[in-house]
Amino acid sequence: MSQTIMKEISNGDPSGMLVVVTGASHVMYGPRGIGVPARISKKMQKKNQVVILLDPERQSIRREGEIPVADFLWYSAAKPCSRNCFDRAEIARVMNAAGRRREALPQDLQKGIDLGVVSPEILQNFFDLEKYPVMAELIHRFQGFRERLLADPKFLNRLAIEEAISITTTLLAQYEKRKGRFFEEIDYVLTDTIRGSVVDFFTVWLPAPTISLLSFADDGSGESVELLKGILGSLPDNAFQKGIVGQNWNINQRFASVLMGGLKLAGVGFISSIGAGVASDVLYGARRILKPSANMEVGRKRSPIWKSAAVYSCFLGTSANLRYQVIAGLIEHRLGENLMAYYDQPLIANLLSFVSRTVNSYWGTQV
Repeated sequence: MSQTIMKEISNGDPSGMLVVVTGASHVMYGPRGIGVPARISKKMQKKNQVVILLDPERQSIRREGEIPVADFLWYSAAKPCSRNCFDRAEIARVMNAAGRRREALPQDLQKGIDLGVVSPEILQNFFDLEKYPVMAELIHRFQGFRERLLADPKFLNRLAIEEAISITTTLLAQYEKRKGRFFEEIDYVLTDTIRGSVVDFFTVWLPAPTISLLSFADDGSGESVELLKGILGSLPDNAFQKGIVGQNWNINQRFASVLMGGLKLAGVGFISSIGAGVASDVLYGARRILKPSANMEVGRKRSPIWKSAAVYSCFLGTSANLRYQVIAGLIEHRLGENLMAYYDQPLIANLLSFVSRTVNSYWGTQV
């Protein structure tokens, strides 16, 4: 079927429209991008051609009197699909197999299904995540976790790996620095460790790929806040993120995502550094009050809070931002998914994350 369509596109009018009558099996995307739409969408070079796939079998799932929402799926190289992109019969099959009703889903997921921008694979991922109590709580209560876990079900694994590496290396560095004073100054150790843990959380959170359905559900208003949200929402989460339904990022948008990611991480670094500096001074003052006889000036080198915050924010916004963009987009999302597709071993993806993030952590300490 896909070869026939591509042949007609090549031989037909470069500005024409091709109508194809298919069955339900032809319009499904499948678990790894199989099906006619996935095969032809990347091969369409002429920007003004449109392929319409009619599915007469879909008529049987509509009740009499209902308004036809999508009688066809269309795929064009001119612009990304933003409405009726997936077969509703397949969506209904996934819902029925899970024994779930549309009303029980989060609001953004409901609107995404209504608009036809939620694929059967994303919906199945949602139901699979619901099987685990912790995951179910996160994806129902927190939109940020839902957007990241639907785009990458291994997001929490990557977060846990980063935090484990961060806490371990920070504690080892603090022990090497303080030696015998490690347990006496455990409060300072914990302050630095907590700051590092918070920063590393955002280094994983910010460049992680997301699937945001609100950009489709909200058509946009004239409000300046909505306009700003729309501009930010049009950027990928990292420069190497794969294109998703309704988004086809160009080189300028990918470059802008690097700058935006750098600004976000710089802000995180600045605020966390000031917080750690203030906490350190408070702890130092409390120690002097509780132990006035102790000589605590020895070994204490106090750096200016504002200068330290500026230096740390610049480091996160430049070096760290670029490294984590590569890890999240190029290594984990692209290379990791390709390895998973060939070997179907989740351990490979986790091992790749562990090795890349360990090397990155060591490299970051040397910069």
